[in-house]
Amino acid sequence: MTEKNQLYRKKIIKHLYFSNMLSCADLSEKINKSLPVTTKMLGKLIEEGWVVETGFAASTGGRRAVMYSLKPDVLYIVSVAMDQLITRIAILNMQNSQVTATEIFELPLPRNTGALAALTEKIDEVINRSGICRTNIAGVGIGMPGFVDANKGQNYTFLEPEQGTVTQYISARIKLPVFIDNDSRLIALAELMFGSARGKKNAMVINVGWGVGLGMILNGELFRGHNGFAGEFSHIPLFLNNKLCSCGKSGCLETETSLLVVIEKANKGLKDGKISLLKELSAEHAEEAFQEIIKAAGKGDKFAVEILSESGYNIGRGVAILIHLLNPEVVILSGRGSSAGKIWQAPIQQALNEHCIPRLASNTEIEISSLGYQAEITGAAALVMENFERSDFRKELTQPGAIAK
Repeated sequence: MTEKNQLYRKKIIKHLYFSNMLSCADLSEKINKSLPVTTKMLGKLIEEGWVVETGFAASTGGRRAVMYSLKPDVLYIVSVAMDQLITRIAILNMQNSQVTATEIFELPLPRNTGALAALTEKIDEVINRSGICRTNIAGVGIGMPGFVDANKGQNYTFLEPEQGTVTQYISARIKLPVFIDNDSRLIALAELMFGSARGKKNAMVINVGWGVGLGMILNGELFRGHNGFAGEFSHIPLFLNNKLCSCGKSGCLETETSLLVVIEKANKGLKDGKISLLKELSAEHAEEAFQEIIKAAGKGDKFAVEILSESGYNIGRGVAILIHLLNPEVVILSGRGSSAGKIWQAPIQQALNEHCIPRLASNTEIEISSLGYQAEITGAAALVMENFERSDFRKELTQPGAIAK
């Protein structure tokens, strides 16, 4: 098979992954090849077991087109979702369904010189334990916080290796293509391809977590900026609170909105005698502490709702700036913090009412992600397939995936 034909077959697989179902005419348009050539390549992929017919398109008055999809188990993706404290790893198939349970472990990133080696070892361990042949893994996608240059495969905030780049370090040890990007951008990618931003031209995706990240969808595409650093929403200087931010500046949005601040305010309120279902929360186990706040708020605990609402209002102040600058169709709350659900919407809307020009804000919807905390896992997988046609995946597309025996 020629390298050119292999490239176009990869393109077909990529588009079927993102669209789930397409007709031959759809694929012909997407890969920019004639219908007869596309039909021939598609027929070969069907013959080899990569693609299957999945019914007919909805009737438009004429003959209904046959629709095609990838078989779920033809390839797998290792998806890694990181934040500053917790890392999750799962293996997904071509329908974005997990074929392994999510591996969750604590991996603090700040000032941790052993974090990159520990991450690499854990990825290798998950692959080995899965029983999936590495030749059937399209690659490893990793979402991570920090200043990430996706093109160079480097993180300038965390995980800097002594030599080379993050992707080179991991790939050399696990013998698979590796791709990285900022966690908030991958959450936005997941929302664009599979979630609440699908079909939207201009959307802002807020990643509410230990910081407050931003992924921007402009003109229907993920916007990464000149060097890939676009979206540092956390570090908009909004407050005169003299609180030191993780970036080294003071008064950033993050200092009044992050989930770590929510936990801190909860503990302070409890010490000051606030009546609540909550008990003292452990700052060392932030994930558990935040979940306790969410549970209490879900039961109607006034104090828990108040501290989440205060954070939501301050996020809304930042969102008002985004609306004035970019005029988005929708603002989507995603990531870990989206589990607070509609508790966020009212205070954010209140902030927009107070700080936004009505004509600009009136047509912007505030939505809660349908993907939630799974968004980064989904986005990291999507990153691999976004790069699939030009990746180092060398397996000839002649025999679909298999589980090692």
